[in-house]
Amino acid sequence: MINVSKPLLAPPLQVGDTIGFFSSSAPVTTTAPHRFSRGKRFLEEKGFHLKAGRLTGKSDFYRSGTIAERAQEFNELIRDPQIRCVMSTIGGNNSNALLPFIDYDALKADPKIIIGYSDTTALLAGIYAQTGLITFYGPALVASFGEFPPLVDETYRAFSEILCTGHQGFYDYVLPEKWTDERLNWNDPAPVRAKTLYANNCRFIGQGVEKGRVIGGNLNTLSGIWGSEWMPEIRSGDILFIEDSLKDIATVERSFVMLKLNGVFKKVRAIILGKHELFDNAGSGRTPYDVLREVLGDENVPIVDGFDCCHTHPMLTLPLGVTLSIDFDNHKVSIVEPWLSEKQ
Repeated sequence: MINVSKPLLAPPLQVGDTIGFFSSSAPVTTTAPHRFSRGKRFLEEKGFHLKAGRLTGKSDFYRSGTIAERAQEFNELIRDPQIRCVMSTIGGNNSNALLPFIDYDALKADPKIIIGYSDTTALLAGIYAQTGLITFYGPALVASFGEFPPLVDETYRAFSEILCTGHQGFYDYVLPEKWTDERLNWNDPAPVRAKTLYANNCRFIGQGVEKGRVIGGNLNTLSGIWGSEWMPEIRSGDILFIEDSLKDIATVERSFVMLKLNGVFKKVRAIILGKHELFDNAGSGRTPYDVLREVLGDENVPIVDGFDCCHTHPMLTLPLGVTLSIDFDNHKVSIVEPWLSEKQ
């Protein structure tokens, strides 16, 4: 693990640039062909060129290919000088298998935007730990950009504001007014109906302003790299960002307790908890926040509960490894240092 006190920054994404996409775990390009085609078409219509990873259209049962094949696909994309953004198609369960085989020197020599979420957390965290490159917890090609309008449009707006515009030193997040976690229209060629939307219920539980480096991602995935050289060290003063999807309350409690037993809650200034897609509360009526609050006990850590950088739609884009400011009084999350380099 390198010293990441001075982050490595990729240049901004520009219309006309090439986005390479990869499948480091689940073979979604074969299991959801309509959604895959829709996601590609959406980004191409925005003016980007797309380059498919070598495992596109391939499947090895539960995964897109062998560990060696998946690592080769990812390395080919990060070594290609024409590609400026490397985007996951979806998550899965096994991206952590690639970590010993990634060409980290290629990313140091030619930093690129690396973006995805869910199981892709393993790659985002591992790359940051090994290179200092700021990675991005954000939309995936199939899972996110294959969504139907208007939700996909809001996701893209947030994506482009973070990755394609010039304000690389300060950014105030604006939370979407509505959100959904309804599992509908996944691989349908046309919407069955519009998804049910809910008023945004994100809460800021705390007082004053907290600043710190944001570290984290999908909590279930982090357990697969915890304690390894690919898990960024959580330092005193950091802000912990965590989210999960389709988990039951017992699993969520176990995951939160893992953090407590490792002393994480004694180090962090604040916690950003993403909305939990289709949380199974086992009939308890409790939320992930309720479980977290119980696990914290007398550790008084301020919490943003329900941040929209998670498995729900629309999705915000969050750079990992940069300094955030959370204003609990004014209900505002902001990036307060550069997350991209100057334009090339």
